[in-house]
Amino acid sequence: MQLSKQDLHESTDKIYDTIVIGGGVGGLSAGIYLQRYLLDTLIIDKGKARSFWMQELHNYLGLPPDTQGRTLLKHGKDHYLSLGGDSLNGYVEEITDKEDFFEVKVKIGRQNSIYQVFRAKYVIAASGIIDNLPFLDDMQNVYEYAGYNLHVCLICDGYEMNNKRVGVFGKNQRSLEVAFSLGWFTPYITLFTQDMFEVSSQFRDRLWEHEYKLVEKPIKKFIGENHQMTGVQMTDGSVIELDAGLISMGSQFHSSYLSGLNLQTQGESLVTDKMCRTSHPRVFAIGDLKLGLNQVVIAASDGAVAATGIWRDIRRKRGVKRRSDIESAVLV
Repeated sequence: MQLSKQDLHESTDKIYDTIVIGGGVGGLSAGIYLQRYLLDTLIIDKGKARSFWMQELHNYLGLPPDTQGRTLLKHGKDHYLSLGGDSLNGYVEEITDKEDFFEVKVKIGRQNSIYQVFRAKYVIAASGIIDNLPFLDDMQNVYEYAGYNLHVCLICDGYEMNNKRVGVFGKNQRSLEVAFSLGWFTPYITLFTQDMFEVSSQFRDRLWEHEYKLVEKPIKKFIGENHQMTGVQMTDGSVIELDAGLISMGSQFHSSYLSGLNLQTQGESLVTDKMCRTSHPRVFAIGDLKLGLNQVVIAASDGAVAATGIWRDIRRKRGVKRRSDIESAVLV
């Protein structure tokens, strides 16, 4: 059921088996499996998952290569709701561990917001990341090409840049290291510092050895048409022609709501076991929040794995073979 401000009372009174935070591919996959395991599930989604911005999924098994990310998400959400799961558009601000269950504080509505607390025995963190983009005076100019041939993931899109003239846009010298992996796909690489940082003489020597170009002037805008970037115009008016771009400027992790749980991390990524369980036994993390590859297909797999781990836990704790046994006992 899709919840709204008007019908929250019943949901706030109950204790869900699991609350999934994030309605991207990983969160929806987890929700589908949890519902198929006959567990009560609530997905809380702030909207605009990372995959929502993917214009074409070229590497998802079984889908036409021009499938948009938002199409995949729509089908996934429809599937989840058809299985009886609850869904809520909202922003999770805080999670509190009450030992037997978690309290999840949610802000609902961008305007005239209200706050509600939902409860669950388990939590799956699936809120993902968002990629940092080059900052220009006209950010709409960046959005015009991001997700088309201005890429953010070498693993996903390296093949799309095969033998093309590619610009690599970084935030520091370390972020530009991706160029040497990109060299597997193309030798025609230009690195841009945008006059934001210096690079060492040793790094310049490596670029010279690989015959990569380095441009240190600031960028004025990307140029192109029909969402296809064809180059960049610098602030001095010069134009550098490109066939594609790779943004390597890091990501923002949407996980501040977990700060009170003191989970183990490596960098900003959450450390999990093979079942996607974090250092807290009843908190799971999937997709881009955990260590590993940031791939749509990986997130979908993580969702299935985490849901299965929770189902196994609940079966052991209940000590019964069937959910109906519990329901019958309650009725008696």
